[in-house]
Amino acid sequence: MADTESDLLARIRVHGAVPRHIAIIMDGNGRWARERHMPRPFGHRSGMKAVRAVVEGCLESGVEWLSLFAFSQENWQRPESEVSALMSLLEEFIAGEVDDLHKQGVRVRVHGDLERLSGPASAAVQRVMRMTETGTRLGLNLFISYGGRAELVRAARLLAVEVQAGRLAPDAITEDEFRARLFTAECPDPDLLIRTSGEQRLSNFLLWQVAYAELFISSVLWPDFGRAALYDAINDFQHRDRRFGRVRT
Repeated sequence: MADTESDLLARIRVHGAVPRHIAIIMDGNGRWARERHMPRPFGHRSGMKAVRAVVEGCLESGVEWLSLFAFSQENWQRPESEVSALMSLLEEFIAGEVDDLHKQGVRVRVHGDLERLSGPASAAVQRVMRMTETGTRLGLNLFISYGGRAELVRAARLLAVEVQAGRLAPDAITEDEFRARLFTAECPDPDLLIRTSGEQRLSNFLLWQVAYAELFISSVLWPDFGRAALYDAINDFQHRDRRFGRVRT
């Protein structure tokens, strides 16, 4: 008999340390819809429930930061009808969740090339960030119109501007200086990267930040990824031996 959510959460608390920062590549919405002979937007809508479940699971288990890959730069190449549906779902998600996120102490930050968002979607993004800015229990990073390589290029350009202006010497560019120009400068790098739907690739997500993250590949399609699946990943993480290149003595 499978462990219940309560059993899994109790096991997490027994083992103690949880990942401070979990990043998730939310994959499988389209496949989930196809298996049910439904259009892809139906899968994306169902995936909204998983977002809610994972946020609540992170709050329950004591995770401090959660980063979700919601929409990549490459996703703009999808059919216009699907992109439009995704933007509408973003607006709907924010409208339906912003009050609860605020009450639960979740601080939302949205990262990516946000200038490409539609007017209503952009307004919704600004609203959720403004209304949740005082949250202290969980930092929620939503990556929309995002690409890891583009983020690295952006950071390099910001450093180049500093050097050109004479505010920074080239030999003063360190990893810390580079990290300070990334979207995630205010939070620690992910300890755990989860990818759903069984795919085993990074898909251009947080390429700098996940250098030392533990990887967890789940066969569960995103709309079915609930608290139990999250707790299972955290339990697995708690049994990893993280040496960061060192040797145990």
